[in-house]
Amino acid sequence: MMQQYIKEMEQDPYDPDEFVERLAHRVFGNSADNDNAVVDDVQDTFVQAIKDLKFLQERQKRKCEKLEQVCREKESLYSIQIQSLQEQNKAGISIFQNLDERINYVATKVIHVGDQLESINIPRSRAVQVHKLIGYLEEFMSAGPLSIDIFNDPTKIDNAADVIQKLFPIAQELPPGKFEEAKMKIIKKYDEIECLLIEEFIKNHSRKNVVRMNEIAAILTHFKGYSQCVDAFIEYSQANSLSGKNLFADIIPVCENNLKIIEAVFSNPDQVMAKFILNIYQLKLQNHIITILSEVKDTANYLEKLSQLYKKTSILSKNLSRLNMGNDDMFLNKMQKNIFQKYLDSYFISELKNLKEKCLIILQRFYESKGHQKKQIQAGGFQELRRDLQTVISTRTNFNIMHIEDYGGETFLSEYVASSLIQEFNQALDRCCTLSSSSDIPSNSYQIFEILTSYLIEDYVDYGLELAVQSVPIPEAKTHDPPNVYFFEVIKQVNAIILLFENQLSDTLIPLIITTPKYSQCISFKKKKLEQIESKIDFGLDRSLNAITGWIKICLSSEQKKSDFKPETDVDTMTSVACKSVVQYLGSNIKHIRQCLDAKNAELVLAELGIKFHRIVYEHLLQYTYNSAGAMCAICDMNEYRRCVKDLGSPLVIDLFDTLHALCNLLLVKHENLKQVCYGETLVGLDHSILSNFIQLRADFKSQKLAALLKNLTSR
Repeated sequence: MMQQYIKEMEQDPYDPDEFVERLAHRVFGNSADNDNAVVDDVQDTFVQAIKDLKFLQERQKRKCEKLEQVCREKESLYSIQIQSLQEQNKAGISIFQNLDERINYVATKVIHVGDQLESINIPRSRAVQVHKLIGYLEEFMSAGPLSIDIFNDPTKIDNAADVIQKLFPIAQELPPGKFEEAKMKIIKKYDEIECLLIEEFIKNHSRKNVVRMNEIAAILTHFKGYSQCVDAFIEYSQANSLSGKNLFADIIPVCENNLKIIEAVFSNPDQVMAKFILNIYQLKLQNHIITILSEVKDTANYLEKLSQLYKKTSILSKNLSRLNMGNDDMFLNKMQKNIFQKYLDSYFISELKNLKEKCLIILQRFYESKGHQKKQIQAGGFQELRRDLQTVISTRTNFNIMHIEDYGGETFLSEYVASSLIQEFNQALDRCCTLSSSSDIPSNSYQIFEILTSYLIEDYVDYGLELAVQSVPIPEAKTHDPPNVYFFEVIKQVNAIILLFENQLSDTLIPLIITTPKYSQCISFKKKKLEQIESKIDFGLDRSLNAITGWIKICLSSEQKKSDFKPETDVDTMTSVACKSVVQYLGSNIKHIRQCLDAKNAELVLAELGIKFHRIVYEHLLQYTYNSAGAMCAICDMNEYRRCVKDLGSPLVIDLFDTLHALCNLLLVKHENLKQVCYGETLVGLDHSILSNFIQLRADFKSQKLAALLKNLTSR
């Protein structure tokens, strides 16, 4: 049983509740009996189990104590061993330090002995070299040709070069006279060997023998003609590799390939590489640029080519800056500036001239495509007075004192033209950022902006607006055709152009000048020009609404008959012809306005149109006398007007026409109910004079003696 307990308690995880359940299950089994005998058995089992577990605990405790004793003994033993190892380690460190001191001592002695040997050997070797040089000098001083082998054997040119470059400075110090011949022979041989070395360097360059080129370059560093060696290398390296049309694409591979050779051959690769690139810029690249620009005749292509070449050169300089060319970070920028400076000095004058010409050509072509000759427009003053007089006269007579030209509905505005002008602006601005110095970019950008504003806003949008304003028709009594008002379409196009204009400025111009004083100038200038446009739009809107309401007024006056509101006989109640014409015309204009204007502005314009329309209908109704049948006709007309003005979406206008409808009811109700209607919810707040005016329009006003009612209304 003990083994069973140990096995169960060593399970992972151990659950005491489950252990107790198993003990109980052994007694109960699967039986559900609950008699006292079984309970006693369970108790006995638990008591016995507790005793067994206590016994196990004591046994395990004794085992733990034995194990702890063994651990303490081993710990003591290991501690003694570690102490012994630490002592051995200290002894080893001491031995190592002594050995290090001995090594340093021996090294010092070796260096001292080496210095002594060198101090003895250097003078000795120098004496040997001097002795040899004296022998060579004696050979040059002797008459006749040189008999020394190294000066006559081409395979020993390296040794000959070493000797002659040492004799050359000595010869310069020799006094004139008896040493003159020897001096000249040394100089001649010096030049001869130098030329031979350069020729051999070129031959090995063509053979791509980098090792021999390095040896020769190292020898020539002691000669005056070392720079000739570098020049020869550059000349032959660039001779056949940079002669194609795609020069900019060829330069980088050529430089990268030759950089590897330069680093392997020359002792000063950074200086050689700088000279290599300098030769490319001053000869190859500069001649290439001059050739291209000299072939361009017109200004636009010249500016575009100049910008492209400058960008390509800037990219080239950026890529070349990764190569090893010394510590001068501005080296490439200086060379680029030297190439383009003469072009940059006069660039911006040409840019402004080209932009003006391009903008002028775009506008001229547009007007030519429309068959329109741009003209001077006389705005304000006498012109406006003539129009006002024509408006008054045309409503009463058929006489015209001026002709209104509507150009067949042509607006003379196009987003395509605006986009073309802005595209020219973008190209000019891009070239400005490329070709102008960083300090001149804000000022130059602002001047380009002024030109765009002048041509796009002043010469194009403002001109188109002015034509549209003057083209707004004047209603005439002699014609029954409703006027076509194209001004709303003009507003739509103006808004689209202005939005395009402002978005372009925000994307391109503003980032260039936002941190400079030019930013405030730009904002102020733009605001001034756009306010002028907005003012002209407001004026044209007012004139357009007057044209619409003016025709409505003329239509009502000419089409509406007195018999419509005071028929002699009973007729079918229906909407009058005048009302149908007005509603149809007004509805088409409401739809047109909503199509052309944005929601906010359309709401304001339609509200103004509704107020004007209400005034006309109100004044129109006051001109007639109404019997019962005519009043029904007036109410029918009023219902049509109310349905129409709902499309305006203005609560104020809807309320005005609801009130006007209620006033029309005064023309129809029985006279004994007039007072009740006047005090109704809709009319109670109106001035008594308005109520009186409508009541007096009734045909039975006198017969029913309604004047007394008016007195009561006055005293309310």
